[in-house]
Amino acid sequence: MKLKILLVLCLLSNIVSAQFVTNSKRVADVYYLNKEYYAAAEYYKKALQISADSSGFVVPYGFETKMKQESPKKEDYEYSVFQLAESLRQYKNFTDAEKWYAIAKDFNNPKYILSTFWYGVTLRANQNYTEAIHAFETFQKKYTAQDEYSARAKTEIASCRFALYEVSHPRLFKLGRLKNDINQAGSNYTPLLRGNNFYFTSSRPIGSAGKNIVLSDTKNSSKVTRRQTPYVNAIYETSGNPLTESISVKKIPASSKDKELATPAFLPNGKVMFITGWSAKETRKIYQLNSASETGKDWSEPVELGGNINVKGFNAMQPSVTKNGKYLIFSSDRPGGQGKYDLWYCAIRPDGSLGQAVNMGNTVNTSGDEEAPYYNVKNKKLLYSSNGRVGLGGFDFYESDGDFDSWSEPRNLGYPLNSSKDDLYFTPRDDSDEEGYISSDRESLCCLEIFHVKREYLSIRGAILDCLTGKPLENVVVTLADSLQQFKFTTGTDGKYNFKVNSNRQLKITAEKEKYFIKTLSYSYDQLAQKDTLFSEEICLTPYEKDKPIVLKDVLYEFDKADLTADSKVKMDYLYTIMVDNPKIEIELSAHTDSKGTPAYNLDLSDRRAKSCVDYLVAKGISESRMTSKGYGMTMPVAPNKLSNGKDNPAGRALNRRTEFKVTKN
Repeated sequence: MKLKILLVLCLLSNIVSAQFVTNSKRVADVYYLNKEYYAAAEYYKKALQISADSSGFVVPYGFETKMKQESPKKEDYEYSVFQLAESLRQYKNFTDAEKWYAIAKDFNNPKYILSTFWYGVTLRANQNYTEAIHAFETFQKKYTAQDEYSARAKTEIASCRFALYEVSHPRLFKLGRLKNDINQAGSNYTPLLRGNNFYFTSSRPIGSAGKNIVLSDTKNSSKVTRRQTPYVNAIYETSGNPLTESISVKKIPASSKDKELATPAFLPNGKVMFITGWSAKETRKIYQLNSASETGKDWSEPVELGGNINVKGFNAMQPSVTKNGKYLIFSSDRPGGQGKYDLWYCAIRPDGSLGQAVNMGNTVNTSGDEEAPYYNVKNKKLLYSSNGRVGLGGFDFYESDGDFDSWSEPRNLGYPLNSSKDDLYFTPRDDSDEEGYISSDRESLCCLEIFHVKREYLSIRGAILDCLTGKPLENVVVTLADSLQQFKFTTGTDGKYNFKVNSNRQLKITAEKEKYFIKTLSYSYDQLAQKDTLFSEEICLTPYEKDKPIVLKDVLYEFDKADLTADSKVKMDYLYTIMVDNPKIEIELSAHTDSKGTPAYNLDLSDRRAKSCVDYLVAKGISESRMTSKGYGMTMPVAPNKLSNGKDNPAGRALNRRTEFKVTKN
């Protein structure tokens, strides 16, 4: 309903004056050039003779089958179809844009070759990831230029494959759209919690449409008029819990002189607010407002920050102040960056003045856009949004560890925190970052809305025991790792470990203690998904001493042969696991016999059996350079082959027929 009201108001406010152009295509072009994409789409529809009350998707009168190949009418038709798709995409109506790109992609005119690329983008935005991959691959085959679009096609294909995996393996987040007056008509975004106050930006309508505005094309040869839009970005606040259904919202009384205002950020004392301000004919700039009160009342007029922040002719926006008040982070397309919009920061001096802006570097920034920064001082993590990396689509949330001198490779925070559309502006409830608010258009056809988000956790706990004694082991270093990060825990006298992680992806638990074999256990997503929020695992470690033999129990061979039995191969896998988990150790594998047979025969047989064990491990991928084999025959018995009365000792012979290994290097 919100969208329907919004679109009707926009349409009514975009009436063409009779004294100007009346040709629908020319009118649409003027609106498009002036970035009035909704109005442009409506007039491209008129140019295509789609009635205003048509329902569903209608291909316009089958013109594509009735017109000659070189017909001017066909050229107008193809142009209008493509421009309609472009207009719909520009105001984020990906559902309808997909349908028109599906037509435009089959045009032979090279002017519309990008239709296939944008068709893939709209398919991806509509979560049709497999079809999107096919569209991008088709685009790659027919698009020969090496430019931004060829590079983006590769990223988009990788993003679709990433999204297919993410959506089928949801991460531990819960999200819900705020169901109160915070989300109204227009865009609602940049949530910010400060004390008991909740601030946000909204373009909700203020009164009715204003005065007439004249729009023209680049040559000033075609003009149209439209009513000044009532949808104006301004900053709002509310007190209390933003999750309650009944809430009172009020506009911050900041004098803007016809400027739109957005993205508030405060110094810790609450007396200084930074905002983004702009008008239709000006670039975005960051402004400062002052208040004599910590409660933020009676704000001064916005004052434009200096040239260290606002560079003439370029945009600076989305200020964010670190909680300790030391840094101002913002997004800008100023020179000296990595691409389009980059993240920059400057020091906030004790007197409140600002230092020179510093680019946050190519680890964080890409050739795309980086926006909406938030830095957690406590855990030294930067959380921001980017559309220049592999992700689910549009702007995704990424996290990077760092201290403004260096940054770790950013991690995509995955689905469902990220969606196939735009996800930006995280603000936390507290320093833990476990709960907060974001802006997303995932449930909207046009506009950002505010969502509550909460991280969920998987508790992984257990105990480390000695495999021989069953007693708890102290000072074991337990490492929990997924593909992106790892956590360490050292056990106490009870041998217990405990982790709390915001991940249910494939995890590895590794336990290490001196003079014990390292043990690693791996768990798949499916295994962890069955554990709900608690996962418990008891792990035992096997002690060893260098050069001291360890018997491999039940490793047997075919009678009078060196071939391992099927059951013995399963037993050998125990040693294989040790070799994998302990990649630095080298071993000697040895085989022994009882006293039956000649010494020479037994020595040869045992040597071949030891070699058979090495061959088995090599076949499974263990490097031969880490292993030696040796047969000892009957020379090293561990039990008597005969009893003291001279009778045969079957039990002793069984003990002597054994396979052992010992660590020769650790």
